[in-house]
Amino acid sequence: MLIVTMKTKFKRKLTDSVKSTPTVITLAIFASVISSCKTSNPIHSRNVSSVNLHESLLVDSDSNRYPVKVLSDGNLWMTANLNWSIPNSYCYENVKQNCEQYGRLYTWEAAKQGCKLLGEGWRLATNGEWQQLTILYGGNTEDSNATRKAAYKALLYTGGSGFNAVLGGGRSPDNQYARLDAHGFYWTATEGDSSTAWFYNFGKGSQALYQQDGGEKTRAFSVRCVKSIGSSK
Repeated sequence: MLIVTMKTKFKRKLTDSVKSTPTVITLAIFASVISSCKTSNPIHSRNVSSVNLHESLLVDSDSNRYPVKVLSDGNLWMTANLNWSIPNSYCYENVKQNCEQYGRLYTWEAAKQGCKLLGEGWRLATNGEWQQLTILYGGNTEDSNATRKAAYKALLYTGGSGFNAVLGGGRSPDNQYARLDAHGFYWTATEGDSSTAWFYNFGKGSQALYQQDGGEKTRAFSVRCVKSIGSSK
């Protein structure tokens, strides 16, 4: 394993299903793209320039706008946390302003559903895709403290990558909120077992990015969605 693994164990299972919500609309900043035909939409078109992708917004049915960017791994990433109000998603301590600043917190199943509802090709990023970002922006292929610290700095808000991760804390299965402005927990789509999944942890105290397993799926963490350019899957 290339990135340090910190093991945690959580036990409770997800009980609520995620309801479907309307498909989102995607918009490009360039007026010429906005006024053109359907196939020119920079988020969904297979034949599109990287310039348009870098200057695009993804818009959900709540009218939340998410900037998107092609990162060094060649994938199209949201560069703001998902903030779509769907079942099993929460504002930190139920404060609307926290949603506006940090995005919503989602259970694992809700995280997968929220990304899927954004439209064709959008999905919750896998553990491997997060690991690749850590390596690319950490400047090293080894499991080292220097890599973790460099990736934290590059991927955090105002970092050089433009990924703009934030420290939005998390919510436990018993409805307790913790670690706001101290940790940014991000789900991956990769399961550990039937009740747990892998996640990434931006730790302010250590100034490092950690790969962790054992995250109870009924916990609520932040979400970033990704799309493979040219893929309809």
